[in-house]
Order: sequence, then structure tokens, then C-alpha cells
Amino acid sequence: MDSAGEVVVNDGKITHEGFTVAARAFSDKWKRHNLSLPPWSWVPLINRTLLKKEEGYLSLEKIIILTSLEESAEEESLDVTAGWSEKEEADDDHTVLVVQNVEDEAHYYDYHIVYSASYMVPMLYFRGYSSDGKPLSLDVIKRDLPSSSVSLLLESKWTFITQEEHPYLNRPWFKLHPCGTEEWIKLLSESSSLNDCRMPIELYLVSWFSVVGQVVGLKIPHEMLI
Repeated sequence: MDSAGEVVVNDGKITHEGFTVAARAFSDKWKRHNLSLPPWSWVPLINRTLLKKEEGYLSLEKIIILTSLEESAEEESLDVTAGWSEKEEADDDHTVLVVQNVEDEAHYYDYHIVYSASYMVPMLYFRGYSSDGKPLSLDVIKRDLPSSSVSLLLESKWTFITQEEHPYLNRPWFKLHPCGTEEWIKLLSESSSLNDCRMPIELYLVSWFSVVGQVVGLKIPHEMLI
């Protein structure tokens, strides 16, 4: 990051401090331009080191997908840009989103954006569970995703899903492995219209999620990239 507050994304990486700034900017832009979904919230962490730096991650939780028990394999079951509708006055006072189908069975999804100190890039963790709290298998999760997301997972050379303990919750979550993130962030910077391929740090996480979000069926409005 240079003195002007920009991150040179041709190396594809971001510092922990830069991630914190980018996370705030991402959350603010999401609130302004993605009103059909609840906001991402910043979850602060207790800093156990002597360094006084802010630590935390972004969280989007209790998203509900109602999938039909008789839904065909070809039918799109998740479209956050057009197919979501807001359910009012939820029992737990938490805004939820639903895709309406006949003979519905609710699937809940939580998404966390966490910083990887080893790769120096963001990582997307997610989990799915039924209304009784039972975790969903990856096969079931893929059936909830739109076909475009499943195709992207099958065809992509830069990302794949693994399961491991959440770095802060110590419970098994799925994650998009970050091994290819640095490489395609470089490609994004090379195609950037900005001078010297520099991207303002406030756009780093937005640009990252414009790609990563598609894998799990979460699309962002184009206005967020401006």
C-alpha cells in the first residue's frame, strides 16, 4: 500500500490493515446498492497480541433459501439479483430472504469473509444447515446453487471448495480455497482502466467478491464496482 492509500493489485495481495479498510468500504457499498439483502456486519475479535491493530471478519448470516422438494435439476434455485424477496417481521427479528417455491423446505446459509495471513488475501467461508440445525452436505449445497455457479466450480482453474475448521469458531465450515486468488486478482488489475493498474484499497474487496460471490450464487450490483 502506498502513501496515497492505494493498494497495487498487480501482486494480488493485501495487508491485514488494508483488509480492514476494504471490509468497511465493502460493507458500506453493499448497504447502499444491494438493498434486497441484509447488510454484512463487522465481527470484531479480541486482540491477543501486544500490537494494537483492529481484527475481525465480515458476516452475512441466516440467509434462507426455500427449495422445492420436487424442484427439477435444471431449475434455478438461487438468484440474489432478481429472485430474492424480503420476508417481513421474522420471528427472531432478523431479516431473512426467501426464494418462493411450492412445497418448500428451508435451507439456511451463513457467509464469512476472513483474512488469510498466510496467503495475504481474503477468504470466503460458508455453511448451510436445515431448519433443525443439521449441517448440509456439499452435494445438497450445490443443488441449492444456480447452474451457473456449479458450472463455474467445475470449470474454474483457480478455486475449489474444501472443508476445515473455521479459524475463529472452531467448527467445520466450507471455504473457497484461496490458492488461486492472488493470480486472478493480478488479472483483474491488468484489465483495470485505472492508471498504472492501481486499484483504490476501498475497491479491493468489492472486486474480489465480484468474482468469488458468483461461485456461491451471490452477485453484486455493477454500481458497487464504481
